[in-house]
Amino acid sequence: MRKEESPIEEEKKAKFDRESFKESLKIFKYLRPYMFAFVLGMILLWVSSMVFMIFPGLSGEMVDIAQGNGQYGFDLTQVGYVLIVVLVAQGFVSYTRVVLFAHVSERAIRDLRRDLYNKLITLPIAFYEQNRIGELVSRLTSDVERLYSTFSITLAEFFRQVIILIVGVSFLVWNTPALAKVMLLTFPVIVVGGFFFGRYIRRLSKQRQQELADANVILSETTQNIQSVKAYTNEKFESTRYGNALERLLHIALKFARGRAMFSVYIVSIIFGALFYIIYQGAVLLQAGEITVGQLISFFMYTGIIGAAIAGLGNFLTEILGALGATERIREILATESEVELNALVDLNNPLKIYGEVEYKDVHFHYPTRTDIEVLKGLSMKVEAGKKIALVGASGAGKSTILQLLQRFYSIQKGEILVDGKSIYDYPIEVFRFNLGLVPQEVLLFGGSIRENLLYGKPDATEAELIEAAKQSNSWEFISEFPEGLDTKVGERGVKLSGGQKQRVAIARAILRNPAILLLDEATSALDAESEQVVQDALNNLMEGRTSLIIAHRLATIRDADKIYVVDKGQIIEQGTHDQLTQMEEGVYNSLAKLQFDA
Repeated sequence: MRKEESPIEEEKKAKFDRESFKESLKIFKYLRPYMFAFVLGMILLWVSSMVFMIFPGLSGEMVDIAQGNGQYGFDLTQVGYVLIVVLVAQGFVSYTRVVLFAHVSERAIRDLRRDLYNKLITLPIAFYEQNRIGELVSRLTSDVERLYSTFSITLAEFFRQVIILIVGVSFLVWNTPALAKVMLLTFPVIVVGGFFFGRYIRRLSKQRQQELADANVILSETTQNIQSVKAYTNEKFESTRYGNALERLLHIALKFARGRAMFSVYIVSIIFGALFYIIYQGAVLLQAGEITVGQLISFFMYTGIIGAAIAGLGNFLTEILGALGATERIREILATESEVELNALVDLNNPLKIYGEVEYKDVHFHYPTRTDIEVLKGLSMKVEAGKKIALVGASGAGKSTILQLLQRFYSIQKGEILVDGKSIYDYPIEVFRFNLGLVPQEVLLFGGSIRENLLYGKPDATEAELIEAAKQSNSWEFISEFPEGLDTKVGERGVKLSGGQKQRVAIARAILRNPAILLLDEATSALDAESEQVVQDALNNLMEGRTSLIIAHRLATIRDADKIYVVDKGQIIEQGTHDQLTQMEEGVYNSLAKLQFDA
């Protein structure tokens, strides 16, 4: 079992150098189409921040006016009117800014999700063999959500805190320079220290969460596999394993508790001490008549806002850098070369005509993920157009690989695969695959209706064509019995249909596609005898007049094949008709036939 990465390990991976940072900034290209709205939103953000910074000044001015020390010649009523105007303006600007940023972020993330999806569905099969699908989807979903949060909230709030910090400090230096000097020499250093202390606490919290998750995994695994635990009398082993996990959790939890305790001491002793020192200095200046009560109140309000801005800057900057670091996986996928160009997909109304002659010439192949194991070792065979050939052999002999190579899921290392005398790699891949039809052993239908699954073979098929394909595949009998008919929902992966029903729907889909070359990968091996006969009849209808390559373990289903190839360790070791092969006394096929037919 693969151990999940801890938050600490993820955090380490998210760190990147200057070059990676420059590369990560390319993700902002998704903002370019909406740059006007983004720039306008930033302008309104600046206006909103400036308006917000008026409140502390007005508060202090109101106190000074009440004491007869007003600086600007306003009375309280006039200040009240100004405050109302400011509040209305702040509300309008804030609303417009939020809507603009939503316009930008929602559309930018929509474009990114669309590009990612389009890239994923055009990547080769080898990509999916090298990446775990569930982890890939989860990771991409998480990374895109982080980007969405950055585009919609974090980026704007970061610039907002920068504006507030600059404007707040400027006002303090202009209005109360003596107190501003005291504050600038003490408060920022303490706040920054608190920020780094807080990061240390958060790191300990993540470690504690990870240890708790590890302990819960053991608990979950043990209870879900309790029969295996008892069958192997491993109660003591599991008890020790869980106890060790709890000890690790206890160790980090106590360390986390000590860290929180020290942070509390830091807040009470240092931060509040510095705050009271600033208050003391303000009281001394007020007593000396160097500042007014209103100025002192404004100073404290601005100081609090500035402190919050400093703390917020650290958090928002961390979020932005983390989101940019998380785009590495997204950028890697977007940069991966596709095997299919969506804009060049085949015209279903004017496909390339393939007759179906297939030839393998000295084909050597190994999978990209297993370069040390050669699966096909100089395999050669020829299939005439319209003929039906079968591939027989033990599991792992290379039969499925032969079909996968014909579908161009992988590239061969040596040799040639020809269709109609032309290399399959010389055909446009979209056009070439349009001429292939596949009926696999395990059919996975889409979670919609039977109609939608059939239309996958021919999106513009008429109702009459759907019914005719259903009849030819022997599936119309059960489809017509459903109350919703073709609109019957099949459930996720087709779970509401039986194995034989799913196979016949897949055959109907292939009939609608009308392929030149048909690939059957043990299409009846998972069915009971009754279902197998019905499906086999449907397959016979489908194979009529088409080049067919059949993988089969049940030899009774391929007795009438035009030629049978016996595959062993990536090579053809026997070939001929059923009658010819059964006459070879020492032959592999004859041995298999005796075992199955005698049984």
